[in-house]
Amino acid sequence: MQMFTTFVRRAVFAVVVAVSLSGVAIAQTTPPGLVPAVRAALSKQDFKGAEQLIADYRTAKGVTPEMLEAYSWLGRGALAAKQYDKAVDYADRTYAMVKEALKTRGIDDEPRLPTALGAAIEVLGQSRAAAGARSEAVAFLRRELQTYERTSMNKRIQKNINLLSLEGTAAPALDLSESLGPQPLSLASVKGKVAVVFFWAHWCPDCKNQSPILASLQKKYESQGLVVIAPTQRYGYVAGGREAGRDEERQYITGIKKTHYAFLDDRAIALSEANHLRYGVSTTPTLVVIDRAGIVRSYHPGNMTEAELDPLVQKLLADRSGTAQ
Repeated sequence: MQMFTTFVRRAVFAVVVAVSLSGVAIAQTTPPGLVPAVRAALSKQDFKGAEQLIADYRTAKGVTPEMLEAYSWLGRGALAAKQYDKAVDYADRTYAMVKEALKTRGIDDEPRLPTALGAAIEVLGQSRAAAGARSEAVAFLRRELQTYERTSMNKRIQKNINLLSLEGTAAPALDLSESLGPQPLSLASVKGKVAVVFFWAHWCPDCKNQSPILASLQKKYESQGLVVIAPTQRYGYVAGGREAGRDEERQYITGIKKTHYAFLDDRAIALSEANHLRYGVSTTPTLVVIDRAGIVRSYHPGNMTEAELDPLVQKLLADRSGTAQ
């Protein structure tokens, strides 16, 4: 129950921060548009104002992908405000409207459609869990994953499944079939140690910001049994979004690793997309902390501060049995 409460608090807090902070940034840097305007209204808890913006747009332009993305933010805002019935209502409406739009196009034909539908699925799952129906929420998300497994929503749905169900279970094995370097560490090979699995992307500034924290923890606790494992994947492009072949991107990732992740030294890095899919890495970085017995004790999409990570690592290192909760 404590793990579930922790998840709800963390998930809701993350949405609150995303809505409030992004609203400030939008007001300063983003050109006018429906989605930024709706997010700005929601950052002030102005649901009526956000609804009116969408209604006016819909009257003028109809149901467009932009309108659907904007509507999906209503559900996220209500979830952040812990108004779960309202969140479900908004998400149900978003879901239905996107499904209607999908009668004439594919989900990934336009990037706003998977954003809107993915948000609706996320809000429906989180709201059910917050209302105490955790098992039903996981079952719902797994059905949606089965439906959209071969789409861009795969990682996002898997992330939400993991947020509800991964902690307290055995960490899924890493796919080591592709790598930078000869032999990346497997999770099985580090049983008996505490592992921080750091999923990163070569284009990700937040991942680079996480690097000094992980370097500090590794220096402090490596002799006591801490190991940092850092899988990444190819994305098909390099600096500036320029398309690149496999070999060129591998070389580029190697350069990024040496420049920004020197604490990893010359250790091999798993490079299979299967790991990011399995762990639902739609947010980078994603940090997974695993105890000595190979059990996931923390699944955290997004950055973690040293103040958050250090006591958790200390606690797990002190527990030789690998059973610390």
